[in-house]
Amino acid sequence: MSVLGPTSRPLYDMGAVPLQNRVTPFGDIIATAARGLVFGNRGVLHDADGRLVREWQVRRWIACRLQFKGRRRQLLRPGRFTELFFLDEATALAAGHRPCAECRREDFLRFRRAWMDTHHGGQPKVDDIDRTLHAERIDARGRKRLHEALLSDLPDGTMVGEVGEAWIVLGGDLLAWSPVGYGERRAMPGSATAQALTPPSMIDVIRAGYEPGIHPTAGSPSSWS
Repeated sequence: MSVLGPTSRPLYDMGAVPLQNRVTPFGDIIATAARGLVFGNRGVLHDADGRLVREWQVRRWIACRLQFKGRRRQLLRPGRFTELFFLDEATALAAGHRPCAECRREDFLRFRRAWMDTHHGGQPKVDDIDRTLHAERIDARGRKRLHEALLSDLPDGTMVGEVGEAWIVLGGDLLAWSPVGYGERRAMPGSATAQALTPPSMIDVIRAGYEPGIHPTAGSPSSWS
């Protein structure tokens, strides 16, 4: 399991007033002054005044690097995709965003190999992956789809929801998610069931060996056991 280093910082100036561009494990887009370690998008979500008018536009939800080939962006430009930010990659996967095939090519290839190990039928096209993920993350009413799972079956790096709160599974424990990092730790009752926020196909990919990046507030892997 990789832990994102504290030096990974965005190149985007959020300004004095927080913008509504931070994504939670539930897939909700909120305003917070806390910075994220992962960048991504799901289409044009804002109007000409920079106000969010939709939760998603396209099926291609991706998670990107904060820095790539020196590119810089002015946030919320009219007609351009809405820049979104995540605490870490585990949060992005829980929200339903896969690795970008351009700026995170190596991660995407690892992700697709794990996908092929768990979804048989040859080498999947990106559109096939996105179509499957979209059906798993959004219900018929456009809301976050939750999936019941046995806690003991969930691999490290997946997330569950409980009464509006998100928790990450790590080393036999549950750690509380917040926009600034992970906090309260509690023992995970292995025989209990929970509402998984991470889509089933993402869980399968993690179980098959894909290791999502995790915010350093979760502690080092050696401290999880």
